[in-house]
Amino acid sequence: MTTNDHTVYGRALFLAAEEEGVIETVFNDLSCVWEALSQSPEYSRLLDTPALSRHEKHRIITEAFGGLDPLLVNLIKMLSDKGLFFGFERLRETYCSLYDEHLGIERAEAVTALPLSEAQKTALCEKLEKLTGKRIILKNTVDPAILGGIRVTYSGVQLDGSLKRRLDDIEKGLKNTII
Repeated sequence: MTTNDHTVYGRALFLAAEEEGVIETVFNDLSCVWEALSQSPEYSRLLDTPALSRHEKHRIITEAFGGLDPLLVNLIKMLSDKGLFFGFERLRETYCSLYDEHLGIERAEAVTALPLSEAQKTALCEKLEKLTGKRIILKNTVDPAILGGIRVTYSGVQLDGSLKRRLDDIEKGLKNTII
């Protein structure tokens, strides 16, 4: 099975959730599962191991995730049955991407040397919303290495107004200057 197959599962989950009217519920439940897996990576290996019977795997899944939406729980069981649970992250990414697209959300990251204030975040979101026509969910990452300014990334676009980039440009210019 390839990564594309897990993309297909993510798309199928989204379409089923849309049909059932539980897009938001499944989105939140995916986050819960992902958080649990992040805290216990060995759980993914356990669900893919052929050493446990199908019945045991289903019991473990029901104990851990039985309170989540049945669409998601059944998909987790199916992936486990096929030894394909290792691709859950790609499935989740696909679902989340479709969720964002469905709701007109654009996720952006602003890398700054110091944390942005709430006013700065709001102003940046407003500018990006005008630029993209979508609602922006902004993540601010602090990286002192950029020295100052800001680097914004969204939908594969990178706007780099960092001081480090400007200094790098000056350095390149100086190196290329013939005296």
